Amino acid sequence: MATLVMDNPGIGSGRGSASGNTRNAAETHGRTEVSPVSTERTDAEIMLAVAAGDEAGYNYLVTKYHRQIIHFLFRMVHNEAVAEELAQEVFLRVYRSRESYRAEAKFSTWLYRIATNLAVNHARDTKNERTAQTLELDAPDAESGTMPEVADDDPNVEQRMLREERMEAIRAQVRALPERQRMAVLMHKYQEMDYRQIGDVLKLSESATKSLLFRAYQTLRERLKEFV
Repeated sequence: MATLVMDNPGIGSGRGSASGNTRNAAETHGRTEVSPVSTERTDAEIMLAVAAGDEAGYNYLVTKYHRQIIHFLFRMVHNEAVAEELAQEVFLRVYRSRESYRAEAKFSTWLYRIATNLAVNHARDTKNERTAQTLELDAPDAESGTMPEVADDDPNVEQRMLREERMEAIRAQVRALPERQRMAVLMHKYQEMDYRQIGDVLKLSESATKSLLFRAYQTLRERLKEFV
C-alpha cells in the first residue's frame, strides 16, 4: 500500500526503508522548491492545491509532519517498525483523500485524526500481541537532545537509577490510562497541542477535553505520588 506514496512524483523514490525513502526524498525536494510555499499559504490551502495537482505541496506537507507523526505513533503503538508503517499509511491516506479534502479544520487536526484512528485500530487488532519494543516516552528529543524534567547535567549512579525508575514508572502509568485519556496526554504533553486542537482530533468539546485531561493528570499524580 505504501507504493503510491513512494512512487508519487512529489515524494520521489530511492533505496532503504519505506519511511527513510519518504523522509529523504521529501527533505531533498523541501530544500529546493517547497519551502517558500509555506510562507505564502496555510497548510490547508496547500492541501487544497494538492487536490489540483500540486505535487510539491504534498511533498512539503510530508516533510513538515513526517517526524511529528512518527513520534506520535511511537508513543501510541510502542513499536518502531509499526510506527513507520502506520506513518506511511497516514500519508498514503492523505494523498488518496486529496480530492475529497475540505478545509473545515486545521490540516494538522485532520492529519492527527487519521493517525489516531490508525493507531487505535492497530491497538485493538493486536491487543494480545504486546511484546513489542517499548518506546521511551521520556527519551531525549531527537532534534534538541534535551531531556524533559532532567534533575541535573551530571547525575551520579544513584541519581541516574532513581531517574530511570521514575521515567519507567511514568511510561507505565501513561500506558495504563484509558485509551482517550492516554491519547489526550500524548497530544498535550508531547505534541504540545492545545485543548481545542485535541478536542478536534478526539471530536470532543473544549470543556470535555479539559475534563478528560484533568482526570488523566489527576490519575497520574495519584499513581506517581511517590515520585513527585
